[in-house]
Amino acid sequence: MNSIRLRSPLFRALRALVLITGVFFLSLPLFSQPDSSTFEPEKRRPGTILKVTIDGAIQPVVMDYLLSALEEADDSNAEALLVCMDTPGGLMESSRGITKAFLNSDVPVIVYVSPHGARAGSAGVFITMAAHVAAMAPGTNIGAATPVTMDGGGLLPGKEADSTKARGNDEAMRAKVTNDAIAQARAIAEQRGRNADWAEKAVREAASITATEALELNVIDLIAETEDELLLLIDGREVETVKGVHVLRTADAYIQHREMNWREDFLNTLANPNLAYLLMMLGFFGLMFELYHPNAIIPGVVGVLSLILAFFAMQTLPLNWAGLMLIIVGIAMLILEIKVTSYGFLSIGGAAGLLLGSIMLFDTAIPALRVSWAVIIPTVMVTVLFFVFAVGMGVRAQKRKVQTGSEGLVGETGTVYIELNPTGKVQIGGEFWEATAEAPPIAKGEQVIVTSQDRLKVTVKRMS
Repeated sequence: MNSIRLRSPLFRALRALVLITGVFFLSLPLFSQPDSSTFEPEKRRPGTILKVTIDGAIQPVVMDYLLSALEEADDSNAEALLVCMDTPGGLMESSRGITKAFLNSDVPVIVYVSPHGARAGSAGVFITMAAHVAAMAPGTNIGAATPVTMDGGGLLPGKEADSTKARGNDEAMRAKVTNDAIAQARAIAEQRGRNADWAEKAVREAASITATEALELNVIDLIAETEDELLLLIDGREVETVKGVHVLRTADAYIQHREMNWREDFLNTLANPNLAYLLMMLGFFGLMFELYHPNAIIPGVVGVLSLILAFFAMQTLPLNWAGLMLIIVGIAMLILEIKVTSYGFLSIGGAAGLLLGSIMLFDTAIPALRVSWAVIIPTVMVTVLFFVFAVGMGVRAQKRKVQTGSEGLVGETGTVYIELNPTGKVQIGGEFWEATAEAPPIAKGEQVIVTSQDRLKVTVKRMS
């Protein structure tokens, strides 16, 4: 009775609820409590320049990192904040938060697109133009400021809707977002005295130019081979901050590199779309394994924790809910294939749903914010094989007749060895058992079938 109660659906549901709640509250400090800064203002040298490095897509974690560094530079009266940047672009809302902070900063901000071969694409254009000093290394490029919103919807060129009305709404939204981005780009360029016409062209036509062209078109202020050369070239330059004109003293400045703290680094790693996708699939696997193998515990814990981390990461990425729903429906179809005879149609539908959902999961034109094909294809194949073969074989094994123990005798056939009237002996396989007949007498040599078993005795009935 106790074992039945422990395996009841109600008990499983309560256990899963307690597990999810516990993991959620244990992980709250990870996401809600900021780490204390490792930079102490009193230990800074006079004329310190706080340096940060951006190497990747612009998303909320990167925005928080930059804003935190800017606040530290202000609190410690740093000479300037130096941002060394190489980015393919990122989310529009994140770039807007960064540019707003730069435009209202008391501390001069220097953006340096470096090293050689780096780029300031999409959101990087807005960030570069918003700096008090914009510089690039030789061999770098800037441009293609395509706006990308948090949900990524309605911004991909050539994306067609299912109806004329939907297409009209899509075009209207695209025009609205584009015009807003153009106005923002022009406003930033005009405030910093840079080429507003090119800024508009970068948004409207996705124009992209080299460092040399950017200098000629007054998009940036200078080209510098190295960071040291940059600081020498801008020494004595006057920049306009919200507090007024500030003369940069950078030639002999001490550079303090502000690394991401452990929390920022962890969250930035989670914001990788490939990792978020794999965590989500691992979470589904863990929960499914726990449901089919109750009391395993470890798969359930791993599954719940993976899903929490995956959904947290998706808050920092341009998640497409249609893609997520397709993945869930695809997995549901694969589960139904195990229960329902569909001659493979559910498996095909499930695989198609997984593939399409994985492709659509992060709807953006920026490759750095999409799941890689090298991750999608193996994951979909492994998932389909897992459900069709591994889980399917496990379910079929659970349905198979018990071969050992007391339950294994029920249904077996044997021969009467000593007449049953009502008790006697029967031979089942190579063993002799004390037996009781349900409808005695049963003569020696007759065939019987076992109906129940209790310890070392069986109850049998005559084969009809």
